[in-house]
Amino acid sequence: MKNIEITDKAEIEEILKSVPICHIALVDNNLPYVFPMNFGYENNIIYIHSAPTGRKIEIFKKNNAVSISMEKDSELSIRHKEVACSYSMKFRSIIIFGKVQFIEDFEEKINALNLIMRQYTNRNDFTYNAPAVNGVAVMKIEIEKLTARKRGYC
Repeated sequence: MKNIEITDKAEIEEILKSVPICHIALVDNNLPYVFPMNFGYENNIIYIHSAPTGRKIEIFKKNNAVSISMEKDSELSIRHKEVACSYSMKFRSIIIFGKVQFIEDFEEKINALNLIMRQYTNRNDFTYNAPAVNGVAVMKIEIEKLTARKRGYC
């Protein structure tokens, strides 16, 4: 089984809209820092939210370049049980490069939060109170480069 690049936009969109968790990679003082995040996606933009303080927020402010990894449909594939090299993984994955931008506008934050909620509920009609919206950091990552691959799926 070989890795195959996914070029079909519909398949890429389906992955982006159905993956529950992404892993975001940053660099802080030449050290990698990776963490899992829930997210929302729409129109070539990844939306995330976080507490307004903490390590990732400080890193974003110093170096806003990120790489995002996500995968789905991972499962072990075995051709011959006795041959170790015949074991591999089936998967569909995406790697994204972009830059984090903080969203400050109240209505834009609500829209982003609704997109995050839609990722998990298929709804985007939630209500929010002002203290909650003002007390959360909401960010967007415009996709500058995206590669998608699959293995074991036609």
